[in-house]
Amino acid sequence: MTEPLFALDDRACDALARARGTPLFAYSRSRVEASYDRLRAALPARARIAYAVKANPHAALMACLAARGAAFDCASIGELDRVVALGQNNATIYFAGPGKRTVELQRALALGARIQAEGIEDLERIDALADQPVAVNLRVHPAFGMREERRILGGDGPSAFGIDEEQLEDVLARAARCKQVRIRGLHVFASSNQRDADVLLKNHARVLELGERLQSLLDAPLAEIDLGGGLGIPYAPGDSPLDLERLGRGLTDLLARASWFEGRLVLEPGRFLAGPAGVYLVRVVRIKESRGTTFAILEGGINHLARPLLTGEPFPVRAIGKTGGHQRYTLAGPLCTSLDRLGEVNLPALEVGDLLVFGQTGAYGFTEGMTHFLSHPIPPEVWVD
Repeated sequence: MTEPLFALDDRACDALARARGTPLFAYSRSRVEASYDRLRAALPARARIAYAVKANPHAALMACLAARGAAFDCASIGELDRVVALGQNNATIYFAGPGKRTVELQRALALGARIQAEGIEDLERIDALADQPVAVNLRVHPAFGMREERRILGGDGPSAFGIDEEQLEDVLARAARCKQVRIRGLHVFASSNQRDADVLLKNHARVLELGERLQSLLDAPLAEIDLGGGLGIPYAPGDSPLDLERLGRGLTDLLARASWFEGRLVLEPGRFLAGPAGVYLVRVVRIKESRGTTFAILEGGINHLARPLLTGEPFPVRAIGKTGGHQRYTLAGPLCTSLDRLGEVNLPALEVGDLLVFGQTGAYGFTEGMTHFLSHPIPPEVWVD
């Protein structure tokens, strides 16, 4: 089974490019809704979906998810403000991040957000700021790690995130002196873009074991266990999608076997919900031959799509309205740096003015790009309703 890598067809892409110009990001409402509905239907009732705003904070996309009942995972005061701007006063908010400032903690407390405490420093500052008891989740960096092709969040080595699992008893002893803080949840985020449900479930089983240990040390029931994100999407033709039904059945089974736990699970999908909904449209500016390499130089590069630079993996791309034989191109952007590369791909013979569409760019596209580098124009974002 494969999933379409492009949210919009050639005709829609061409019409958008002509009407709005390029470069351009466009997001499809129907793809957002389909991704959310499939995930919600697969998960057990005791699982909450908290959209990771960092993947794409576009207001219409977030409003679409809020209307379907999503909570929100925020990692900055700016993201908190974006959730507030939706006008969803009953929206559940989580607040994470390894370097929270006092002003951000104050804002999160004022909003009633569930804070993911990263260490004793967070716990003690929350305690000093709170004027009444406040429940928080404790983020733990586990001793076990989930394999990633390129380490983004996972692994079992040193980490800036959370407390190391081996420090757990120490931190809890210090936290016991806090007057207002109550640790009532566990937060673990151990991988990124994982498409193998069995790998995810193996990790989640170990997180539940860690949760049982934490509950025992606290001698108080955990209200929730946040499993983090990591739900992957395909980026290349032939990539298998995440088997949501298998993931949902596995989580249901894990909950059934964890008789000690009566709270809820939380998942923080960002890429999974937003990624397939987006496309990036850009035109070819130059074709250049250089010492055996054919460059297609585009209007936009890593200032709009930084993922190829960060991970070494390109977004899927096709040429609108082009067929025929394929040629190898190095896709380069307009920036004055040799780092500005969007991948090496096979495409039909290109000409100046040709329109390319990059798929799966609804997540970690616009907001991950270096949009202010060299002061190139910032591309518009269009919501396709």
